[in-house]
Amino acid sequence: MRKERLFTVDEVNALIPRLEAIIEQLQRKARIVREQVREVSGPSGQAADIDTAKILEQRPALRGVLGEIEKLVDEIESCGGEFKGIDLGLIDFEAERDGEIVLLCWQYGEKEVTHYHTPEDGFAGRKPLDPHIGRPRYLQ
Repeated sequence: MRKERLFTVDEVNALIPRLEAIIEQLQRKARIVREQVREVSGPSGQAADIDTAKILEQRPALRGVLGEIEKLVDEIESCGGEFKGIDLGLIDFEAERDGEIVLLCWQYGEKEVTHYHTPEDGFAGRKPLDPHIGRPRYLQ
């Protein structure tokens, strides 16, 4: 999915303190949901054995937690990032490298963006950043 803008490494790095706070909140909320799902799942402990409607029927307070998770994901997306997952805290930002679109790939815990990948390769295809990715080019 093509975003409205391309990011530089510096722009993404400037967002990291905000993104860290959001991911911390997301991970806390996800733990609450998982604990509640485990409790509702019964002796099997298998969440697949129970559907969302039943979980929410038995734990109506989870509606609020799920709403908070949705708002946090929306906040990430309002920054221009594409949220990829709670557990690893992955967020991608579109950038340009040699005229091609790549994704600057930030993972929770990293103090700066250190990797990128193509849209096709995904996280498994992460490569270390080179100094040209996402940085403005100037004529000399």
